[in-house]
Amino acid sequence: MSSARQPLLSRRGFCLCCLGPATFAATGGWLTPSQVFAEARTLVDLIRSEAAKAPIKVHRLRGNLSVLEGSGGNVAVLTGRDGKLLVDAGITASRPRITEALASLSSDPVKHLINTHWHFDHTDGNAWLHGEGAVILAHEQTRKHLAMAQRVEDWNFDFPPSPAGALPTDVFATERTVDINGAKLVLKHYGPAHTDSDVSVAFTNADILHTGDTFWNGVYPFIDYSTGGQIDGMIRAADANLAASTDTTIIIPGHGYPVSNRSELKAYRDMLVGIRQDVAMLKKQGRSLDETIAAKPTAAYDAKWGQFVIDPDFFTKLVYEGV
Repeated sequence: MSSARQPLLSRRGFCLCCLGPATFAATGGWLTPSQVFAEARTLVDLIRSEAAKAPIKVHRLRGNLSVLEGSGGNVAVLTGRDGKLLVDAGITASRPRITEALASLSSDPVKHLINTHWHFDHTDGNAWLHGEGAVILAHEQTRKHLAMAQRVEDWNFDFPPSPAGALPTDVFATERTVDINGAKLVLKHYGPAHTDSDVSVAFTNADILHTGDTFWNGVYPFIDYSTGGQIDGMIRAADANLAASTDTTIIIPGHGYPVSNRSELKAYRDMLVGIRQDVAMLKKQGRSLDETIAAKPTAAYDAKWGQFVIDPDFFTKLVYEGV
């Protein structure tokens, strides 16, 4: 991914909504990733605050499908006579701009919402979208995590249980096929990957694949070990995404530039494999976490992948934890 396509964000956020000058002013400067996650409570509030002002960019794809960029994870939208279907809900503070973007696509009401996993930057908008009439479909683990207080250790943050209206009412365990607006959608659970609740959404007619946070386009990903994430699972998920796509498939990542392809996905998979191998070798040699970080096992990849909030040291920590 070229730098021209990479969003211009500070290192203050752990999701890719736009954090602007107000964030800098409020905190006295950019923080290192370790400081970012140590102050996650403040950051969750800041992300929600900034989402209230961030623009929503609409990318029109094909087959009545578009993707919205600018509120948490990338949000896919399918329009049609059965009502709009959204894949992921963004952040509630973005509601006015999301509503405006949705209206620009069609006058269809919002009737369906799929969550790719439980993290707040993908589910924070669940309640208001449900209030608009959306039935929420997700993996059973997504409902489980949203229904209870949930701690993310690497964010040093405790999320309260979600309100009843934000909870998925239609859940599945392994796979689900849905026919909406003349399109066939195939949802598949990855198993433990970014979390234990991740699902892919394949729009088979249009040859478009939404991967959720199993694919971060052009940046190192976060892996949530607190709720079942695994580096090996992330690699398996990347392999599954490659198997489910061709050179003509449009791939929507959870974060990063929202219109991607198989070539970029393969580069992402190769990065995960390469760093996992190098970190595992160092750990097998008996290196501590600090010694492993000092050895810079990500060095060959940092120029391309290490320029965002998950910096090389933090990603090395995440991989080390899982090998």
